[in-house]
Amino acid sequence: MKAIPAPAETPVESEVVKTNPSRTVKRWAIMLGVPLLLLVVGGYFWLTSGRSVSTDNAYVKQDIVSVSTQINGPVVEVFVRENQHVNRGDPLYRIDPGSAEVALLQAQAQLAAAELQTRQLGVAAAGTGGDITGATANLAIQRRALARQQALLGRGFTTRSDYDDAVSEVTKAQTQLADARAQAANANAAISPTGNQPQIAAARAAIAKAQLDLTRGLVRAPESGIVANSDRLLVGQAAITGVAMLSIVKDKGGWVEANFKEGDLAKMQVGQKATLKFDAYPGLKVRGHVASIGAGTGSEFSVLPAQNANGNWVKVTQRVPVRVAFDEVPSRAMIAGLSADAEVDLQTAR
Repeated sequence: MKAIPAPAETPVESEVVKTNPSRTVKRWAIMLGVPLLLLVVGGYFWLTSGRSVSTDNAYVKQDIVSVSTQINGPVVEVFVRENQHVNRGDPLYRIDPGSAEVALLQAQAQLAAAELQTRQLGVAAAGTGGDITGATANLAIQRRALARQQALLGRGFTTRSDYDDAVSEVTKAQTQLADARAQAANANAAISPTGNQPQIAAARAAIAKAQLDLTRGLVRAPESGIVANSDRLLVGQAAITGVAMLSIVKDKGGWVEANFKEGDLAKMQVGQKATLKFDAYPGLKVRGHVASIGAGTGSEFSVLPAQNANGNWVKVTQRVPVRVAFDEVPSRAMIAGLSADAEVDLQTAR
């Protein structure tokens, strides 16, 4: 009897038999691991969310001193150039001292004239004393003459007319004495009782001002730093009082002004730690802390504040300037105006 051959394996059965168990384990690991990984990452972000706030609307700020002249005149010497470092007290430029020298000579002449006038007033005051003495003696003489005329009139040895003349002379002598005393009072009043005549004091003040202007003709650096905006500092340029001729960016005192959104300020406090990054120096991180929080938003201090009292008002998220101070000296030079990123750790406080 002929044997019946076994039926051939179907493709499906063959594939099932050849399936590798390790591949099945990997498949299940991927199916379970990906959701688990997503859950872990989501949980991490959920737990750490709200710990810090950051903004890229931040800029380096430094103290900038505008140097102007205190006297008028042309610039005759320039000792510095753009971007040059200067120390406090270094000469920057000199103004023509001619006007100050002339003013000093005039003040010295005024002092001499005031001293001469004071001596003249003293002589005049001394002379009025002699006038008073003479007027007093004349009055005594006239009174004795009047007494004689009165006695003679009582005995009938003089006329009424002579008596009236004697009375008139006494009155005239009294008037002369009063005038002499008034002149003496005026002369003495013109002399200061302390010996410091106003004219002399004014002249001495003018001399002091002229000497001060001479020293101000040489303009020196008020602070140590870098010279900037010195394009107008040229020989022959007219220096005008109050007009800045150059600026000095101070070496020390730099900080970062970060403009945070108003919603980021709920947990922000002075003293919290911050991390600063700079667009100009990739990879540089500087530690800092919140030094102060602004008292007003940027729009409040703008030249033209927004007018929201109208029908077209649209709410805009405001930004508040926050000063972040350096806790360490940056390894690179901080240039005023550099863009920065500021991140504040809300879980810390100094």
